[in-house]
Parts: sequence; C-alpha cells; structure tokens
Amino acid sequence: MTETLLTAVVLLAVVGLVSGLARRLGLLAPFLLMVAGIVLSFLPVGPRVRLEPDLVLEGILPLLLYAAAIRTSVPAFTRLLRPIALLAFGHVWFITVVVGLVLHAMVPQIPLAAAFALGAIVAPPDAVAATAIARRLGLPRRVVAILEGESLVNDATALVTLRVAIAAVAGGAAGVVAMTWRQAGIEFLVAALGGLLIGGAVGVLAAWLHSRTDDPLLDNTLSILTPFVAFVPAFAVDASGVVAVVVCGLYVGHKRPVLMGAASRLQMDAFWRVTQFLLEGVVFLLVGLQLRDIVDAVSESWPTVAAVTAAVVGTVLVGRFVWVFPGAYLPFLIPRIRRREQPPPVANTAVIAWAGMRGVVSLAAAFSLPFDFPSRDLLIWITFVVIAVTLIGQGLTIPLVARLLGVRRDDPQADVLAEAEVRQAALRAAQSTLAEHRGNAPDHVVERLDAWAEARANQVWERLGDPSREVPAEAFRRLRRRMIDAERKVFLEARNAGRIPDEIRRQVELEQDLEELMLPRGRKDDE
Repeated sequence: MTETLLTAVVLLAVVGLVSGLARRLGLLAPFLLMVAGIVLSFLPVGPRVRLEPDLVLEGILPLLLYAAAIRTSVPAFTRLLRPIALLAFGHVWFITVVVGLVLHAMVPQIPLAAAFALGAIVAPPDAVAATAIARRLGLPRRVVAILEGESLVNDATALVTLRVAIAAVAGGAAGVVAMTWRQAGIEFLVAALGGLLIGGAVGVLAAWLHSRTDDPLLDNTLSILTPFVAFVPAFAVDASGVVAVVVCGLYVGHKRPVLMGAASRLQMDAFWRVTQFLLEGVVFLLVGLQLRDIVDAVSESWPTVAAVTAAVVGTVLVGRFVWVFPGAYLPFLIPRIRRREQPPPVANTAVIAWAGMRGVVSLAAAFSLPFDFPSRDLLIWITFVVIAVTLIGQGLTIPLVARLLGVRRDDPQADVLAEAEVRQAALRAAQSTLAEHRGNAPDHVVERLDAWAEARANQVWERLGDPSREVPAEAFRRLRRRMIDAERKVFLEARNAGRIPDEIRRQVELEQDLEELMLPRGRKDDE
C-alpha cells in the first residue's frame, strides 16, 4: 500500500470517527474535525499532509459549490438578492479594506496592496460551516437562505479581489499599483460576467443532456462532470470559475424536477450527500493539520505576531457587525422598499452577523500566495487564527447566541397548512388526470388510485392534531415498518435456504426499501 493511499485511508477514517463522535455529543463535525487536525499535526505519528491550494480551489471547491447550488431555492435566492449581494460583494470588499488598513498601520513594512490581499483572504465566510450550523439549529428559513446565498457567491468576490491585490504587489511602483487598483472594478466585472455567461451556457447544455437520458448512472456521471465543465473553461479565460459553477448549479437544480426521473434524482441526492460529507470532513481536517507547519514557518517575534493577529481577528469580527446591521436596515429608508418589505428582526440580523465562520477556502487562498510575497508566512498564520477563532469560537457559541436573543424558528404549523393547501390542489389535478386518462382501466383500479391519492392528501391534516397522541399516519408507518422487517426476514431465510436466488431477493429488497421511504411523514419530521 503506497504512502499516499494509506494517508487517504487514515484521513477518511478520522473523518468518519470524529463525525460519529460529534453526532453522539450533539456537536457539529467541522469544529471537532479542525480540533482533531490540530492535535494530529503535533503528534509524531500523525499524518503529514500539506494543503495544496490548487486541489482545494480547482478540485474540491467546484464540487462543494455545485452540490450546494443544485439544492438552493432559486425563488428564495432572487427574493433575497439585495441582502445576499450586500454580504457577498459589499461585506467582502469592506472587510478587505478595513483589514488591509489595520494590518498596514500596525506593520508598515507590509505594502498596502499585500495587506489588502490578506483582507481578501479572510473576508469570505465559509460555504460549509455557516449553512450546516443554520440548518442544524433550525434557524428561520430566511436566515438560512441568506447565509447560503452569501456563501455561494462570496468566494468569487474574494478570489478575484485577491488576484488584483497580488497583481498590485507584483507591479511594485506606486503608479503601477494605483493603475492596477483602478482596473480592479473592470477586471471583477469581466470575471463575473464571463462566469455568468459560461455557467449559464453549461447549465443549459447540462439540462438538455439530462432531459435526453433516463439512465440514473448516466445522469449521475453527467452530474459529476458538470461543475468541472463549467469551471475549467471559465478559469482558462480568466473568468470566475466559482460564478460559473454556481450559476450552472442554480439553473440545473431549478430545472431538475422536470429534467430527470425519480430514480436519477434519488441516486443523485444520495451521491452528493456522501460526496459532501467526505469532502467537507476532509477539508476541515486538513485545515487543522496545517498548524504545526504554519507555526514552524513564522519568523517574526511572537509578541508582534500576537498583537497583529489579535487586531486582525478583532477587525474581522467587529467589521461584520459594522457592515451587516446598516446593510440590513438602511435600505428601508427608501420608501419603495419600506412599502414592499418588513425590516428583519434584530435577533435574526445579529445571528447573521455572528455567523461569519471562515474555512478552507481562506487557508487555500493564503497558501496560493507566491513564495516571495511580502510576509507570506505571517499572513498564513493570521489566516489560520482567523479560521480557528471564527469556526470554533463563533460556531460553538451560535446556539447560545440564538437562544439568548430569542430567535424564533419558522412556525411548523404554518408550514403544514401551506403544504396542505398545495396538496389539495395537487389532489384535484391528480383526480382530473386520472379521470382523463383512465381509458378502459377496471373500476376497482381507478377507485383504488383515487382513494390512495386522497389518503395521502389528508395525511397532512393529521399532523395538526394533538401532539400527545399517535395520529393514524404515524401508526400506519410504525406498523408497516414492522411488517416490512418481517417480510425481509422471510426473504433472507429463503435466500439462505436456497429456495430463491439472491437476485430475486435484491429486487424485492429494493421494492421494500422504496416503500419504506414512501411511508407517510409524522409530526417529528416537521420539527
């Protein structure tokens, strides 16, 4: 077994063990994985894995962004476009500037452009951590949608800004630097527009290909290739590969219900869940594993390093509040917006401001700095500390902050009522279609289908009943699961006794699994 393969196996094993421990302790896996990586980095027998920025930014990031984008609600994204844009663009640029100014003021020998590079590196919150926390805590749907939307786009803003800052440092002379920054806006617009066009074109192509096949394996193969087909050409022409992947994913995800069959969607969802679980786990573990090498590389005096690091971390934390609150409420000074919307609750805005965890993209961006970049090792160290403080500190305290602020979850009863209303409309459409297409079907078949559709529509209303008693749908699910387990046992015994071939048992098992997945939801599923 080669050393590389052994290291990969160890990393995956650690991800599985730590993630399982996190679930048992009621914690989120990213925090424990990063802590585990930090501990392993100082053990003599721990895996020594160097973070390769190209692998993260060009290999892992497209997959994670595409997996998130295909599940993002496009109507919610467009409805919340203003707060998302203020965070994904405005907040990134604001943090870039204030962090750059603070760093340059404290360490004047670091050029201002290089200081802005650090600002761009630590500006974007992590796409994984924020949404994982928001969903785990059951935060309001609007908060989750804003954090998801921000995390989909802010990496593109930060990476393009970083590219401009690196070019400014390379320019050297003040006049060249000034000219480079004057071109920053144009370069960003070109990168964003190029990514938008390429992502849209690849999305349309992918949607067309999905619509031309009903083979789940081909659909999944296409789904794996799609983010790279969007990213690579955008990257090749200096457009934003991140924007291309996100736009492509949003389009395909929005069109997915009409593009592919149920088997393809089920298989694709399972594939992306596993892919996300493993990739997210590995990247947070890798972040922690870099600490020892980062510490060894720092050459400045530690009192100076500590002071500068504390100043940057404080600027990042306070700067998000300084940007988020005005961005949330100043637009309501405009009468048109005030007539159309209600200002968000202060508690929700505070949670969004506190949910600024940084992650692997920031560290990969720091490692991507040229080796002769001014104070490169110091900038990498500061980036790591920002990630550790925000990911562990903010991530672990968000539940407490949400509880102290009295953040209200979405009303599950309102969700059930909305679902019930749409289900009744769906029932009428199904019954009309049944009557139109029944043809010569036997009456008992039509009656059975009609009764089955009506029963499924009525199951929603049961979830509004007394929570202390078991409703019929829950009783049905509980008893049918026991029956399916008994049926599985009989088929296993028949297979073991040689009465049926294993191929038949697997076909029956698939039918039983699908039936179990289709059993009616209970009230616990709404919580």
